[in-house]
Order: sequence, then C-alpha cells, then structure tokens
Amino acid sequence: MIKKFYFFSNNYLKSGILVLFCLLSLSLIGQSKSPRKFCLPAELREVSGLVVNSADSLWWLNDGGNAAELFLTNGRGEIQAAIPLPSIINQDWEDLTHDDQGRLYIGDFGDNRRVRSELQVYCYDPHNGQIDSLQFAYPDHRFYDVEAFFWHQDSLHLFTKSRIQRANLTTYHYVVPARAGQYTAELRDSLQLRKRAVTAAAIHPETGQVALLAYYFKFRLGFIPYSAANVYYFTDYPEGHFLRGKLRSRRISLFLATQYESLDFLTPERLLVASEQTVFIKPKAKRIRWKE
Repeated sequence: MIKKFYFFSNNYLKSGILVLFCLLSLSLIGQSKSPRKFCLPAELREVSGLVVNSADSLWWLNDGGNAAELFLTNGRGEIQAAIPLPSIINQDWEDLTHDDQGRLYIGDFGDNRRVRSELQVYCYDPHNGQIDSLQFAYPDHRFYDVEAFFWHQDSLHLFTKSRIQRANLTTYHYVVPARAGQYTAELRDSLQLRKRAVTAAAIHPETGQVALLAYYFKFRLGFIPYSAANVYYFTDYPEGHFLRGKLRSRRISLFLATQYESLDFLTPERLLVASEQTVFIKPKAKRIRWKE
C-alpha cells in the first residue's frame, strides 16, 4: 500500500507539473501575441491619437506636419495598413476617436499658438472610405489648444490643454455635435490638475468610465529633460458631466522625458497608452492596469 501510495503521488505530481507547464506556455504565448510593452515603427514616431478596435486591431495617427494618413496595426504595433486621405490635410491632428458604427473621428484642432480661427473634425468611414467634416469655434472668440477628445452619444467631448507650468492647470470640457455642420462649442465643465496638461481622452463604451491622459515636462538645471505622466479616471458622474465624477489617478511615468499623447481602453480594467519619439526614447506603447 505504501509503495502504491507513493507511486500515485509521484504520478499525480508529474501530471500537475505538466499541467502547470502547459498553462505557463500558453500564458507566454498569449504575452508574445499581446506584449505589455512594445516599440512603434518609425512611421509612427509622432503618434498622437489611438483607437482600439480590438486587442489585435489598433488605429493610429501622427500629429501636425505629417502626411494625412491613418495607420492600422496589430496588437504588437506592426503596421497592417496605411490609409492615405489625400482629400484633407493634417494641419494639426491631435487625437482620434470612434463612434458606435465604427466611424473614425480625426481631431484637427491643435493650436499651440492659440491663433487658429478654423478648427475641424474629420469623420472617416473605413467601410466605404467616405469623409465628412464639421467646423467649430469656441464662444466669445476664445482660443485653446486641444489634444484630447472622445465620441459619446452623438457628441464629441473635447478637453483643452493648458500651457505647462508649475501650477494648477485647467482643462475645459467643451461639446460639439458629431455631425457635419458649423458649430459654436458648448462649455460644459472645467477641472484643475496639479502640474498636468491633458493630451488624450477616452471613454469605455459599456461602463462609461472616462480616462484622461496628462503629463508635465520641464528641463532641470536648464538642460536635463524631465517629465511625469498620469492617467485620471472618472466614474459616478452626472450624465455628460464627466469632470464632476469620482476622480482617481495613477502615475504611469516619472523622470524619463516621455511624451505620452495617446490612450484608449482595452478592457474596463486595462488601457493602452502611447508616447511619441523624443531625443532619447523611441515611440512606444504599453498596457496599464487600473486597480480600484
């Protein structure tokens, strides 16, 4: 009986180890397909907008001064298609979002100098190649730099970017209809963030959870580049007033001069964030997890 007992235990142990090995192998395979961090190709060195179509289907755009084109990659950042849009120009593209029909909205509203009187959003339908556009202005002839927006319930929600300084930086929440036409943006809310300028925004279509990506940059001792970035999460807000919700934050970088400008939800618990190329760092993306 004793020998039989040990024989059974050894076989059971070997079987357990084999099962664990198989599970670990499958886990590693899954990680190889969807790595937590990955570099982006040189074509996306100034990446400024991201839409997660699925875990293995990602849309990207570059910011102003680059060609008017969209890029589709897999979950490892490898380009599957480059879509030129020759009928429009990339004056200062800053963010990318999508609606519940799969149409992509290109935010051509960057304005670092705060002088642009013509701001627009292009709507591109990947299914048929059709492109529409809408134009808007801010009330009272105001000028803002905007690098973050998302689509929600037939409207586009824009979040302004403050000039970076050692102070509380205000982001204003403006709203315009998500359809062709000319509009005056409606001011909805505002929020002050300590030394953080907003560069991207996203909303989860099922949970309604909102995320803002914001960073800070300066030169220490006049020549050493320094940056820090946070993701801010909003829940339990009055309908349409996202910045009034319960606020939580997570720091995603510190010290390294990383310029994060893109994000979107992968799942309710996971986000994908991306940064453009700097002098020392290549363009890259990474998955981050939010823990309640």
